[in-house]
Amino acid sequence: MATEGQSEYESVLCVKPEVNVYRIPPRASNRAIRAADWKLDAPDWTGRMRVTARGKVAYVKLEDKISGELFAQAPVDEYPGIAVETVSDSSRYFVLRIQDDNGRSAFIGIGFGDRGDAFDFNVALQDHFKWVKQEHEFSKQAQAPDNTPKLDLGFKEGQTITLNIGQSKKKDRARPQSSGGFGLLPPPPGGKLAPPPSSRSTNHNTQPPAGGSDTGCLLDLDSSNSNSAAPSNATTAGSDLWGDFDSVSPK
Repeated sequence: MATEGQSEYESVLCVKPEVNVYRIPPRASNRAIRAADWKLDAPDWTGRMRVTARGKVAYVKLEDKISGELFAQAPVDEYPGIAVETVSDSSRYFVLRIQDDNGRSAFIGIGFGDRGDAFDFNVALQDHFKWVKQEHEFSKQAQAPDNTPKLDLGFKEGQTITLNIGQSKKKDRARPQSSGGFGLLPPPPGGKLAPPPSSRSTNHNTQPPAGGSDTGCLLDLDSSNSNSAAPSNATTAGSDLWGDFDSVSPK
């Protein structure tokens, strides 16, 4: 049978070991097809089903179980469509439009004993035509001219660029916070520290009294005056001490 895409590679989409074929009455109106109108207990033929794909067209092939001889096939250009239709009262039965080499067509009914086989058959056709749709979109996008404005990143005439290599900006480091939540005190505005207190020692070593009253301050002044006069007394005492040694006469 000469069909479109016959020279392309044929891939197998689905294989089911057993399928039943039924003769169906002609349609009297546009009402939905019901499998209950068929002779389900007496199928007209039983064999194997293979679903293949060649290019964009899928083929439902009914073959003999033992010899593999082709009984009938249905080329499918789209799904869902007129080539493969579902029935209204069951998910295990379908209507196929089969064709011979001369182009003559007829409608037959097929049915699966297991719902899982019917589900696999349905999904195989859906996945194939989903791929066909994606390929069509990709080819359409490839052939369509790209009218979107392109970004020009080239240099204009006379335009230059300056690169600063090896220079980095110093980043201000965040000052650490103490555990109590109080930051360190900033340095004085002028950047100078106050000089330390004078290291010169005073002539007296007096300690202020515990009371800290004005009387204690006056006592400190008196004691400083008394200490200033202390050297003369010490000199006198020293002369008296040597005087005692001189007054002792040898025996």
